[in-house]
Amino acid sequence: MKNILLIGGGGYVGSVVTSYFLNKNYNVSVLDNFIYNHQFAVQSFFGDPRYRIIYGDMSNVNDLKRASKDITDVILMAGLVGDPITKAYPEESETINNIAIKRCINYFNGLGIDKLVFISTCSNYGLVNEDILANEDFKLTPLSFYAKAKVDNERHLLIQKGKVDYTGVILRFATAFGISPRMRFDLSVNEFTRDVFFGKELVIFDENTWRPYCHVKDFARLLDVILNASDQLVNFEVFNAGGDVNNYTKKMILEEIIRQCPSSKVKFSTNGNDMRNYRVSFNKVKSLLGFEPLFTIKDGVAELLNAFGIGLFSDSVQYVEKYGNYKIRQKKSQTNGFSANY
Repeated sequence: MKNILLIGGGGYVGSVVTSYFLNKNYNVSVLDNFIYNHQFAVQSFFGDPRYRIIYGDMSNVNDLKRASKDITDVILMAGLVGDPITKAYPEESETINNIAIKRCINYFNGLGIDKLVFISTCSNYGLVNEDILANEDFKLTPLSFYAKAKVDNERHLLIQKGKVDYTGVILRFATAFGISPRMRFDLSVNEFTRDVFFGKELVIFDENTWRPYCHVKDFARLLDVILNASDQLVNFEVFNAGGDVNNYTKKMILEEIIRQCPSSKVKFSTNGNDMRNYRVSFNKVKSLLGFEPLFTIKDGVAELLNAFGIGLFSDSVQYVEKYGNYKIRQKKSQTNGFSANY
């Protein structure tokens, strides 16, 4: 029986992974300090005997000790996620995304766990020529505080090979989309679909820039595949997490939304402040692990429109901060630690 610890498991992706794993009859422990005041995301898990929530900070050793009791695997998805939030809180970003993550990577050596999976990002590729698909060996050119910290943490984990008693794995997540108990509308597919449905004027900068995308449920499926893969197959390997089918430009996303929701107010503009442009190859995760996403951008747009149509998230335009990584709750522990989640 797997006893999985999700560090940052109360977040947008983490709460979906929690649900998926509980349905697989795994025991799930979550360490989270709900830095965005999003405790509501985990309320449906209470009462499940296989679920354990530890309200705490990943930079606090005592909290890690409480959370790591009897665990078999760790998924490290905590962090201040995204360029805007790390720009808004540079000191906290350094504490969380650099110092605390490395301490976690070091902490779990010697505890006898099977795998430690670190959630990184495809943003590490930064800027790639449009005719190239970036594979896991492609040169990393992180352009933001967020991505630079991810690259640094990847390196820190990779040099542990042969020094630690666990199997380390790195997943470079594509940009997430889809419905979650801790819903976010500061992500492109979710935001664009929401704004079109509710009749907001949508200004799209640099509409021809590429990104890879992946549904949150497919992330959960991939994590399950990783945890059940042989250690030899994934030992200190890096995988792009997603599928080639969901490499899209912003304009392509809007075209799909408009096909399904024709009434829209969209303007295109140039000279945005986000220089990233990258298409990503997912051949490695497909060929080695047999993983392909079940959900396309088209499916994600349909799912979101269906949710809006029955009245879900009708307050998301008014209560912006509830639905994204915009503002953190400033609360320091005795160790001057912070934590957040994916």
